[in-house]
Amino acid sequence: MLAIVTDEFFIVSLDQISKRLKLPNDVAGASLMAMGSSAPELAIALLALFTGGGEHSDLGIGTIVGSAIFNILVITGISAIVRPAAVSLKVVVRDVIMYVASIGLLLWTFSDGNVTLIEASGFILLYALYIVILFNWKSSDNDAPEIEQPAEPAHADKSNGIFAQLTHAIAKVIGVLMGDAKQSYIRAFIVSIALIGIISYFLVEYAIVFADGVGIPPVVVALTILAGGTSIPDLIASVVVARQGRGEMAVANAIGSNIFDVLIALGVPWLISIVVLGQDVHVGTGDLWTSTLLLLSTVVIVFIFLFTERLLSRIEGWILVSLYAAYVFWTIFA
Repeated sequence: MLAIVTDEFFIVSLDQISKRLKLPNDVAGASLMAMGSSAPELAIALLALFTGGGEHSDLGIGTIVGSAIFNILVITGISAIVRPAAVSLKVVVRDVIMYVASIGLLLWTFSDGNVTLIEASGFILLYALYIVILFNWKSSDNDAPEIEQPAEPAHADKSNGIFAQLTHAIAKVIGVLMGDAKQSYIRAFIVSIALIGIISYFLVEYAIVFADGVGIPPVVVALTILAGGTSIPDLIASVVVARQGRGEMAVANAIGSNIFDVLIALGVPWLISIVVLGQDVHVGTGDLWTSTLLLLSTVVIVFIFLFTERLLSRIEGWILVSLYAAYVFWTIFA
């Protein structure tokens, strides 16, 4: 269902909104696509913080950190495998600098295990600054390669198998809520985000049941199962646009989603908890601290790959995916 909502409706509505706003591919990927496809992470962070007396807050944080690692290594990697991504150096530098600043703020917050009002507000303000930079960047950055988009959506499924028929039936039902994504694109965009959040709720519930059944620690579940599961919309969205030849949009979506996850999906729940509910927020500093440092190293690797010839090749894509496999193995068995 996440795949159908993202592939059949969200991407279509995003394209229409981007055309109306006349946004470049990288701006659309780092803002609208990132916000919408990161709805699962925001939903899980809110659910984890405000259920069980806040005792599951590390579950939400772990999902954000794990999802960020997934986005950087798997999404950019698979997008490059599908089609090598040519990017603008200015765009790479812009997003990487903001992303490193986000991780630095996160590490500072983790340093004492407590989230203060100033720290929570800092997350929101930094993201506001990022949005301002994004929407003023389009007038100055025009060196990204332009690739003609195919007239027919790349996600069109021509198979007639049982799975394809089931997918088509589900898409028709969801389409009743969405309407025509090309005509009612605002409606489709909003409903897509809402459905992603609802589906994420059930994803969290059943993932926790599964973890309890097999005896996996909650933080490990968050860093692996939930992180990968909630990043499905990001992955599908990036693969779709990468297949269409818009590799820069795919990369911008992955990094932009991470910036949104760290600054908004963590900052907003923390700010609500402190200001509205008057509750202190405590975060774990063990596995989360280590994974956040690993997250910082992944963005350095991706930056090096993108910096060379402004191209993320298929070989580099396979390297990134292999690094994620090693990370998951280390998280589970270390």
